[in-house]
Amino acid sequence: MDTVAVVLEEPERLVLSRLDLSHPGDEDVVVDIDWSGISTGTERLLWSGRMPPFPGLGYPLVPGYESVGRISSAGERSGRQVGEHVFVPGARCFGEVRGLFGGAARRVVVPGARALPIASNLNELGVLMALAATAHHAMAGADRTPPDLIVGHGVLGRLLARLAVLAGGEPPTVWERNAGRAQGAQGYRVVDPSEDPRRDYKAIYDVSGDSKLLDTLIARLAPQGQVVLAGFYSEPLGFAFPPAFMREILIRVAAEWREPDLAAVRTLIEQGRLSLDGLITHRCDAADAPTAYRTAFNDPTCLKMILDWRGYA
Repeated sequence: MDTVAVVLEEPERLVLSRLDLSHPGDEDVVVDIDWSGISTGTERLLWSGRMPPFPGLGYPLVPGYESVGRISSAGERSGRQVGEHVFVPGARCFGEVRGLFGGAARRVVVPGARALPIASNLNELGVLMALAATAHHAMAGADRTPPDLIVGHGVLGRLLARLAVLAGGEPPTVWERNAGRAQGAQGYRVVDPSEDPRRDYKAIYDVSGDSKLLDTLIARLAPQGQVVLAGFYSEPLGFAFPPAFMREILIRVAAEWREPDLAAVRTLIEQGRLSLDGLITHRCDAADAPTAYRTAFNDPTCLKMILDWRGYA
């Protein structure tokens, strides 16, 4: 069994290749992927070669951790059924070609436990499950203060803002310098940071990935406030100690989502409480993947690019 997949042969060299697939076991499923998303955070770092040392990192690799498809084969102990529509957060089934994260392919083999059933009418919006779960994880836990300031109005920033609105209380403020990206707010306000005089934020969630922003954010905190680093940073982070000392601040790093986060956002989406509308802005046939990746990384109007794999057998 084989598949067509996106392969990063080396930084900035991306091709479509036909790869052999691992033989599925009794606990595995085969998923025919319909759509996969392109991450402008971690995948951009893989593309550019700026990804910090990461377990399993190396080229060639199959990127992608935002895939949606249908189960075409299910092992006896997989816990899944043929025909189920599922979200797949990547795969490692391509032999000597690394799966980092392995979701950008027409067909994948994964353990059944890794395939999350989703409503069939979710269609391409299902690729957003990973980012929704990431936003949920950053905010989850009774001891975690929801954001009153979010830095960045990309897809992750928008999902964080929508979840914060759902949580109740005062809607958050979102910082965004790009006027085009400032559009699309749902129940919260988006401002240019130069137009925001506040210096009493209790919890600032940064999804910009800008490693040089900490001093600016610390200056906007109330005493004993916190900065939550919810983006991915390719460069070391640093800050001036005295302002942080005077405010007695907390800096928290939000890790990757966990299975309960996926389950929680699936429920919110199925209940119609968390909207995914307006987040996918660009679509491309998988045959044009090299162009799609360049657009996703270089076009500021592109919030989320998805690849359509349905044209491949």
